[in-house]
Amino acid sequence: MNKRIVGFHQDEEQHWVAELECGHNQHVRHNPPWTNRPWVVTPEGRTEFLGRVLACKKCDQEAPRDWWPKA
Repeated sequence: MNKRIVGFHQDEEQHWVAELECGHNQHVRHNPPWTNRPWVVTPEGRTEFLGRVLACKKCDQEAPRDWWPKA
């Protein structure tokens, strides 16, 4: 299920995590050659991706939210 990115934070290992509008989190690592997301390593790149969609596997699995979106 596609959900918009509403924010970002770093986990305890300093990996970037996208906060999705549904309340789920999803790692967005830049780890070439397996995962190529150069936009995630700069503040400007992350800002550019706010509002874009990611496939939320947690929604597909009907998993509980990781956080609660603000109303």
